Amino acid sequence: MVGHIQEIQGVRLTGDGLDGVVKRLLVGPADGWQGWALRLFELEAGGHTPRHSHPWPHIDYVTAGRGTLHIDGVDHAVSAGSYAYVPAGATHQFSNAGDGTFAFLCIVPEEGEA
Repeated sequence: MVGHIQEIQGVRLTGDGLDGVVKRLLVGPADGWQGWALRLFELEAGGHTPRHSHPWPHIDYVTAGRGTLHIDGVDHAVSAGSYAYVPAGATHQFSNAGDGTFAFLCIVPEEGEA
C-alpha cells in the first residue's frame, strides 16, 4: 500500500475539550495492519485535544509546528522531530503552542481507533 496525505479526507473532531483538531486515518486494519492504527492529527493555532486518559498506550511523532504535550501533570514542550510514548492510563493532552499548524502522527492499538 502506498498513498499520499492529500488523498485522505480529514475529519474535524468535535466534542468536549476539542478545539481546532482534524484527524486523518493513514493506515489501519482495513489496510491490512491488523491490531494497529496510524493517524495524523493537525491542530490549528490555539487548538487542543481534550485532557483525557484511556486503557491503551500510544506512540507520537511531531511532524510540524510546536506544541505542548501534557502527561500526568507535567507539560512537555514538543516540536517537529519530537517523539513520545504515552502509557496506558496516563492523563494526556496535546495543545498547539505556535501560530501555524501543529501536527503529529499517533500509533494506537486498534481499540484506540474504534
